[in-house]
Amino acid sequence: MSFKALMLEEADGKVTQTWKELEDGDLPEGEVTIRVAYSDLNYKDGLILKGLARLVRDYPHIPGIDLSGTVEASTSPAWQEGDDVVVTGWAVGERHWGGYTQKQRVKAAMPVKLPGGIDLKRAMALGTAGFTAMLAVIALERHGITPDRGEVLVTGAAGGLGSVAVALLAKLGYQVAASTGRPATHDYLKSLGATAIVDRAELSEPSNRPLEKARWAAAIDTVGGVTLARAFASIETHGSIAVCGNAGGNDLATTVLPLILRGVNLLGIDSNFCPSDLRTEAWTRLASDMPMDKLDAMTEVIAFAELPAKGEAILKGKVRGRCVVDVNA
Repeated sequence: MSFKALMLEEADGKVTQTWKELEDGDLPEGEVTIRVAYSDLNYKDGLILKGLARLVRDYPHIPGIDLSGTVEASTSPAWQEGDDVVVTGWAVGERHWGGYTQKQRVKAAMPVKLPGGIDLKRAMALGTAGFTAMLAVIALERHGITPDRGEVLVTGAAGGLGSVAVALLAKLGYQVAASTGRPATHDYLKSLGATAIVDRAELSEPSNRPLEKARWAAAIDTVGGVTLARAFASIETHGSIAVCGNAGGNDLATTVLPLILRGVNLLGIDSNFCPSDLRTEAWTRLASDMPMDKLDAMTEVIAFAELPAKGEAILKGKVRGRCVVDVNA
């Protein structure tokens, strides 16, 4: 039977979006065929949908960096028909066809079996954003950051990754300072558990000081650029900052002084190619540590046909929290 997919095609350097009816024979090689239930929308997806940042090199292409669904067929002993799985990372939606389709085929190493407590819809309410947030929390924990150490800063807090990070940290007992440039999101962030709001302007202006006043025990940074540099210079002695985003830019103008005078740990978070055992650990932790009522409250579900317009909205900063795509609606 045929199924529906959103296909990107390129001509004369311009990327266009087309709805296609495909069949199983059109799918890429792989050991696991998945009947897709949901995908989601991340900032990276917005870029890919518009053909920006050269994240996709080969067309035609099915975008969507995340998907959840049920195994329909498998030639790998690791997966059985009927298994509910989530796929994030591994360059899915970039080098490999992704989740904006009703059926997909992937390599056997890519899926993670959903733990109890997370259904297919919530798996995409979490998606790469939630998975990355959990990896960041695990990294902070492994570097000695506990709730009694003090306040933890989350930058870009009203975005998908930031929202999950705020809710996770609050659930685990941390005091959370949520940084945002959108005043309309203050009550939303407090509802997720933020105990303080930091105006984005406080961190978005360059500073000539190599060290700022120590303010936070740790941070999860989703922004990069100047914001990361300012936050890095404001972490307390032997604190850590987990870096997992670049919405504010790729450059990092800073000094070694936070490293050698305060012993601050600058932790890179790779959610794309992290090992399978860490993936399983992170999804298991999400099942136990994510407050699902708050996840549901931050999540919007859209129909497949709404995706192109929503992709433009996320690039304009008009999407709050998490956006799940029902590919069968």
